[in-house]
Amino acid sequence: MGTPVNRQTVDLSGYPDLIVIYLGMRVNRLYGLRTLLGFGPKIATSVQDQPDGLLLHETVVYSLFPANVGMRQYWRDMDSLLAFARSEPHRLWWRDFLRDSGGTGFWHETYSMAGGMEAVYDDVPEAIGFLRFAPNIPARGPMFGSAARLRREDTAQPPVPEADLYGLSPDTGE
Repeated sequence: MGTPVNRQTVDLSGYPDLIVIYLGMRVNRLYGLRTLLGFGPKIATSVQDQPDGLLLHETVVYSLFPANVGMRQYWRDMDSLLAFARSEPHRLWWRDFLRDSGGTGFWHETYSMAGGMEAVYDDVPEAIGFLRFAPNIPARGPMFGSAARLRREDTAQPPVPEADLYGLSPDTGE
C-alpha cells in the first residue's frame, strides 16, 4: 500500500522582487581543478558574511565529469545582488577570472520574479542551459552587463567595465 504524498507550496507574495541565480564553474583543463577548489573557501567566507539581500545560498553539483559545481542563490532584489557583485571581494574575483579563467569556465542564469531572465557563459565549451536552445550572441555592448540583459535601468558600471576588459575607450567603445 502506498503512502500519501505530503504536498506543500510557498507564498512568495512577500518577495515581489525575488531574484534566483544559478551559478556554475566547469573544469575545462586539469589545472582548472586548482582554480575550482580555490574558490570554495572564498565563496564560503562571502556567504558567512551574510551580504545584505542574500536570502539563501545552496551548493549544487551539476556534474562530476567534467567537474561542474556551483550554487543557487535567492536574493531579495536585483539591487542587492548588484551591490554585492560590485563590492569587494566579488568584483576582484570577477576581474581576475575575466583576465584568466584558470582552466575553467563560468556561467550564470538569473530568473526574476518581477520578470525577465538573463545569462552569461564564459569559456563554457559545451552548450548548457539557455545556450542549448536560444541564439548565441556575444556578451558585448548592451549585452555586457546582467542588469542590461534583464532590461533594467541601471546607471552603475558592471563589476568589471567592458572598456577595462577589452581595452576600449569608455566614451567611444572603440
